[in-house]
Amino acid sequence: MATQGVDTLLLSLGLDLPYLTGYHAMPLERLTMLVVPRDGEATMVIPRLEAPRVAEQPGVFSLLAWSETENPVALVARLVGAARVVAFGDQAWARFLVELLPLLPHVEFRRSVDVVGPLRMAKDPSEIAALRAAGSAVDRIAAQLQAGLIPLVGRTEAEVSADLGARIVAEGHQVVNFAIVAAGENAASPHHTPGSRVIRAGELVLCDFGGTMNGYCSDITRCVSLGRPPSEVQAAYEVLHEAQAAAVRAAVVGTPCEEIDRAARRIIEQAGFGEYFVHRTGHGIGMDAHEDPYIVEGNRRPLEAGHAFSIEPGIYLPGRWGMRLEDIVVAAAEGPDPLNRVDHSLVVLDV
Repeated sequence: MATQGVDTLLLSLGLDLPYLTGYHAMPLERLTMLVVPRDGEATMVIPRLEAPRVAEQPGVFSLLAWSETENPVALVARLVGAARVVAFGDQAWARFLVELLPLLPHVEFRRSVDVVGPLRMAKDPSEIAALRAAGSAVDRIAAQLQAGLIPLVGRTEAEVSADLGARIVAEGHQVVNFAIVAAGENAASPHHTPGSRVIRAGELVLCDFGGTMNGYCSDITRCVSLGRPPSEVQAAYEVLHEAQAAAVRAAVVGTPCEEIDRAARRIIEQAGFGEYFVHRTGHGIGMDAHEDPYIVEGNRRPLEAGHAFSIEPGIYLPGRWGMRLEDIVVAAAEGPDPLNRVDHSLVVLDV
């Protein structure tokens, strides 16, 4: 906060709050907000009926419970006091900021990610261990997919998605964050919603799934071919595989994030598929499935040891097929450390 020139940090919904305090605020119309002054003790303003859920931590923050007839926004404004620069939670509800603005006309507001983002980006060994455990769990599911142990042909995308979700929970995750299943032409939509489309023999099937396990996220994408793929598809996948591996190799400490994006994009463009790679190469991961640092053109932030992020180039031909290959990687002093190790090839299943 001193480096950024921020006097007070205000956090409500989102994962910055539990990152600092261990407490997850419920998404209610009743305001919960952590007020962190640059100098002095932090205070958690919380509805009285929610206060019993908080594990108090003297020396970390004090608790200020408000009753149903009090105005919690006014309480926050009083705690902010004469502060001139306030960083406001990125995922806090806008209604509370709108109510706070007239009470603090002298304040310059900034985003909380400027303060908390650098802290959350650099994972400590316990956080990396949690990410590794979650990654190993989804690796086992991806191995089942590649071994043909998850039935595909004749089932709907939604049925396979539900199957993946059940396996994510069975492998120790508390929450299923997503389970994308996209067959044939549907895979050309990177964030396709699984539906009633029946999966058929002869198709490429893209599965992108992950969840939250002991507070930290997993995320993996693998494709399988239901029978021998056309030569065009096989050739495109070889390009994708090469691009993904090149980006992983490029993810060394000190390398700007945009250079990792370029490493993947260069190979895909040289093969003539550049216009069909429509998204960034990756996103940070931790308590959130998507967080800093983002592996994208324009992000010149150099990787630091402990940064964790996805490497997931894709090629998507509208109306025909799509493919993506994704691992979670940690930047380490000794080199890139992929947390997903399951087979990266286009596995062909007999159908």
